Amino acid sequence: MVDLSINCGGIKSPNPFWLASAPPTNSAYQVCKAFEKGWGGAVWKTIGEPVMNVVNRYGSVDYNGQKILGINNIELISDRTVAVNLKEIAETKKLWPDRALIVSLMVESKRETWHDIVKRAIDTGCDGIELNYGCPHGMSERGMGAAVGQVPEYCAMITEWVTEASTIPVLVKLTPNVSDIRYPGRAAKKGGADGISLINTINTIMGVDLDTLELKPSIDGRGGHGGYAGPAVKPIALNMVSQIAIDPEIQLPISAMGGVTTWRDALEFILLGATSVQVCTAVMHYGFRIIDDMVEGMGNWMEEKGYRSLDEIRGKSLKCITDFGSLNLLYKAIARIDESKCIQCNLCTIACDDGAHQCIDVLPKDKHVNGNVLHIGQPKVREADCVGCRLCYLVCPVDGCISMVRVDDDKQSISWNELMKQLPQPLTWEALRQFQQKHGIEIH
Repeated sequence: MVDLSINCGGIKSPNPFWLASAPPTNSAYQVCKAFEKGWGGAVWKTIGEPVMNVVNRYGSVDYNGQKILGINNIELISDRTVAVNLKEIAETKKLWPDRALIVSLMVESKRETWHDIVKRAIDTGCDGIELNYGCPHGMSERGMGAAVGQVPEYCAMITEWVTEASTIPVLVKLTPNVSDIRYPGRAAKKGGADGISLINTINTIMGVDLDTLELKPSIDGRGGHGGYAGPAVKPIALNMVSQIAIDPEIQLPISAMGGVTTWRDALEFILLGATSVQVCTAVMHYGFRIIDDMVEGMGNWMEEKGYRSLDEIRGKSLKCITDFGSLNLLYKAIARIDESKCIQCNLCTIACDDGAHQCIDVLPKDKHVNGNVLHIGQPKVREADCVGCRLCYLVCPVDGCISMVRVDDDKQSISWNELMKQLPQPLTWEALRQFQQKHGIEIH
């Protein structure tokens, strides 16, 4: 049997899938509906200062027929009163005692104001508090949201105010709109946080309408920056989550978000150190029903791989992360094309010739189709000239048609850092060329 239950900084849930603080968690109706479908937890849409939202507050990037590859929003925190939200949170928690229910908070930077709302949140019976230090629009102009998350001193100070008043776990939600995510992460740890949530949305402008010349989306002819989320931000989120996970000064549980759409996405975050994963855009796109595939898919994968609990795989891929200077310079792989799968679209040839290293030729070939002989051009890699960049593999539309095949002596290894210790300094092109010739590395 596979056990998907988790404990994230003292917050327990039957599975790692939580709804992120966002439009899908704006009411008791929505959260209860999600719990009925099988979601393990929910972070209530941020409550705090009075706000008014605007119309036309979402924009999206659609690409190659896929809708909402990325979504941008200029929506603020809950526009319902704090009292109404807290009442519904208490009612929801009573109905669903086994699910994780976390209250997201954001108020002005005053100790007494934070103490007051923290105590009111605790009175609902919720399982934890998430501090929203990430909103890049609207609230940050008021000195909240990203304005806090971007200044480590503020992050530590407000977190300390909260933790000195809180009797339940506190998660700090970080903004990605910083040069180094580790600094606010360390500040959250200094302030006494029980865990870290990341990433919040990325500061973006979605585009310009070429007919009206207005920003997209347009609010009565005007627009501005908003927060970007969805599948397109996942690589950024994975990087930042891993940075927090491997930092020896932080060492806190992580609730990860940023483009989680499938169970595969969720597993990637867990393998890079996350305990829970939060989902927003995918639910806004497809609805709460996606939880069925997430739970089933993760459970099946774990059973197939022989894992019984998420504790066995958490952070298992962190050991694979290193810096460029530690990579093996003698590792060599080349591209090979499976002619039986090739559809002669020539995308690999064009990409290699115009955007890479000009090592794919198109050779004449006869192809027999329904008794007829077609004279076609067959792409073929000149292996002696292939540098293994992998561009052809990426552009090929046929799965398994192009493979990257290792051709080096796997017993040899040297990194750039090690090389610098062996060669004369300052390094010359001639010294590097001699090293390449010694190890049989093609020079281009």
